[in-house]
Amino acid sequence: MAEIIQRDGTWTFDGDTVRIVPGGKAHPVRQELGEIAVPVRAVAGVSFEPDRKGGRLRLRLRGGACPVLRAADGRLKDGADPYALTVEKDRTGVAEYFVDEVRNALLIEQVPDGPVDRFLLPGPSLPVSGGGGDGTASFDGETVRLTWNWKTEESKTSAGPSSFPLSRIAGVRWLPSIGLENGYLRFEPVDGPSSAPPKYDPYSLELWGMSKKEYIAVLVAAAVLMRLPGARAAAAAADGAPPLAKAAEPVAPPAGDHDALLRRLRELDELHRAGVLTGEEFSTAKQAVLGSM
Repeated sequence: MAEIIQRDGTWTFDGDTVRIVPGGKAHPVRQELGEIAVPVRAVAGVSFEPDRKGGRLRLRLRGGACPVLRAADGRLKDGADPYALTVEKDRTGVAEYFVDEVRNALLIEQVPDGPVDRFLLPGPSLPVSGGGGDGTASFDGETVRLTWNWKTEESKTSAGPSSFPLSRIAGVRWLPSIGLENGYLRFEPVDGPSSAPPKYDPYSLELWGMSKKEYIAVLVAAAVLMRLPGARAAAAAADGAPPLAKAAEPVAPPAGDHDALLRRLRELDELHRAGVLTGEEFSTAKQAVLGSM
């Protein structure tokens, strides 16, 4: 088992699952998500990015595997990214070892790095709530509720808090505050999205970027997104996966299938000769295959 313990969090890998536990002072998004168990079949790659202070360990997931990443659409800052870990200078060797262990498992299990057509992680726990700016959004799995504060425009508050069932939602979009531009959490009703800016739209929250906790609104978006069949299909298509076809699962040659194992050895040799695999990676993968013969 590989394990790295840092102030930013703890990652462990047992050959099948990368278990991620955020540190006590981690970003609110990571704190709210809590412990995450990432199956190896959901992993596209792993890397360690060194710098003068230590570096960053980063897990790259297959497209469409995580509802939070799908909802964030590449807009999460590193501090809020649940799949990035700040590594201190005296633990860079441990981080590199962790990377090697995960890469070897991906190689041995023949996990493809392409997108999937369904979520492989469960997403945020319910109920979930978050937001800021002019209100708060909450979701219990069936109903979305938007409650307003004293900063909300009267066009939104006049009808009181908004509450609508999942069946009335066609889509959801989260955009964080960037620079001087406010962000938003917008729910699109089935009868068509509003043309009003988020400031005046009763299906939207404005996000002003005044607090890191506003980022938790992305978890509300993720929880809703993973329960919208149409949105799941769109997410898969956006990530390049065929939305109507089941993604191929990695299949290892069964023990005793001598011809399949020999073919796998030849493939590994070709990858090594092409420079795709290092000598150590080739040796580790070769021993695993030979152990099955």
